[in-house]
Amino acid sequence: MKVGLFVTCLVDMMRPSVGFSAIDLLRQAGCEVVVPENQTCCGQPGFNSGDRESGRTLAKRFVELFEECDYVVAPSGSCTGMIRIHYQDLFPENPSLQQRINQLAERTFELTDFLVNVLHIDQVNSDFKGNVTYHDSCSGLRELHIKEQPRQLLKSITGLTLKEMEQAELCCGFGGTFSVKLGDIATRMSDNKCRYAQQSGAEVIVGGDLGCLLNIEGRLRRMGDSTTQVKHVAEILTYKAK
Repeated sequence: MKVGLFVTCLVDMMRPSVGFSAIDLLRQAGCEVVVPENQTCCGQPGFNSGDRESGRTLAKRFVELFEECDYVVAPSGSCTGMIRIHYQDLFPENPSLQQRINQLAERTFELTDFLVNVLHIDQVNSDFKGNVTYHDSCSGLRELHIKEQPRQLLKSITGLTLKEMEQAELCCGFGGTFSVKLGDIATRMSDNKCRYAQQSGAEVIVGGDLGCLLNIEGRLRRMGDSTTQVKHVAEILTYKAK
């Protein structure tokens, strides 16, 4: 099975370890993983700001790079949601191209959803021990119904305790350009999310979207919390004790 990894902009620029962890998970599951070096953004930031044309350009690029793959996997619910849902009506004037895009979009999955519901993986090889709490990102939860998949994999790790925070489904306040346009509201939302996570008693906040995680981690540090860790779920699922 040939699986293309869509790395995402934030992973590429801010935390490449997430991408390498995703590759490890897919290879452990028996996949042949390909990572096109000249892949670009999914187009979500521009598209959400009204720049439909940039979304069209990047959707065409996505098809060119990944169409030969059996599946495409991304360690991000928001990018996957852009591809699976918002790519579907970009080219009404070009039905053949739209069909190609839609067919590839149907084969594109968020990482934990792919592991659980396509590959039927029910446990992972991780040495992580400790208490974690899981933050549900908006796009993953509401567009793709990513809820139980990451929790199922986390619960399979011996020594890991999942401690659910209050309001786990509450937005962290990031929302891409939302946090730029409405900074005061976004900050209050981030404060609430951080407090709920701290009150859970977990040492690590885990999630599936790096945008959310960077936002939460940044707010924690500004609040004076220098001890709570913030990790992508792929990093926990492949963690090896030193």
